[in-house]
Amino acid sequence: MNKYLDLSQEVSTAKALGLPIVALESTIISHGMPYPKNVETALRVEQAIRDAGAIPATIAVIGGRLKAGLSPEEIEYLGKAGQRVTKASRRDLPVLVAAGADGATTVATTMLIAHMAGIQVFATGGIGGVHRGAETTMDISADLEELAQTPVMVVCAGAKSILDLGLTLEYLETKGVPVIGYGTDELPAFYTRRSGFGVDYEIDSPEDLAAVFRAQRELDYKGGMLVTNPIPEQYAMDKAVIDAAIEQALREASEQGVKGKAVTPFLLARVVELTGGDSLEANIQLVLNNARLAARTAVQLGL
Repeated sequence: MNKYLDLSQEVSTAKALGLPIVALESTIISHGMPYPKNVETALRVEQAIRDAGAIPATIAVIGGRLKAGLSPEEIEYLGKAGQRVTKASRRDLPVLVAAGADGATTVATTMLIAHMAGIQVFATGGIGGVHRGAETTMDISADLEELAQTPVMVVCAGAKSILDLGLTLEYLETKGVPVIGYGTDELPAFYTRRSGFGVDYEIDSPEDLAAVFRAQRELDYKGGMLVTNPIPEQYAMDKAVIDAAIEQALREASEQGVKGKAVTPFLLARVVELTGGDSLEANIQLVLNNARLAARTAVQLGL
């Protein structure tokens, strides 16, 4: 095991007993939601995974240690600290480790640490991707590169709808990452169930998801797999409403000169404000939905 990696007692015991484990990111705690809703949601998501028969492993960097599995007190700490905690992508880990600092892990970094810990399945809200205007800015999330090189299944509600979804799919195709629609032939768009863009394959059961991922591992593929799971119908938002909020948030980000890793937290927070909080509730429900599917799939992988 990597010398900088610590497993919680629950995760360590699960590994020793061969129990299914699901990784969770921590950026959603520090940068994705306001306190105390972020802490409440993180604990609800962990419980949803336990209820579905698996063990949760929320991942973060605390005091320069890579953590797979957090205590409720550590989750509370990240939730209260909020954006004072570094939003940690792959490039940030050496500095945070050397400095003994804290970091909330993005999709990319959570995949990396999950793989170090031997965890095969990871549930999140939505992945990063190719940002709108990337043909001039070259703003492409490290999440896509991590999917191309790290053998972890990522269960999400599609790419965040603030992105250029068509270019995101093209990039994943170039990198050889399978994009699976769970019960859908169309890429979900985070807050909405449909985007107008097709996925590579539609799969309708956790058993079949596990079988395909197992085959990918046995073929010795280098990268991961993206499973896109639509937000439950009753929590999906009206496409016109969410698109209008996103367009306004994008204009404001440009006018205010928001760049780099600050873009996504700014846009998501502004969309929450513009939708009167509706997008926050949608975000919570889609994460819970993804956690349940990831747990059921992890159970099947262990059979």
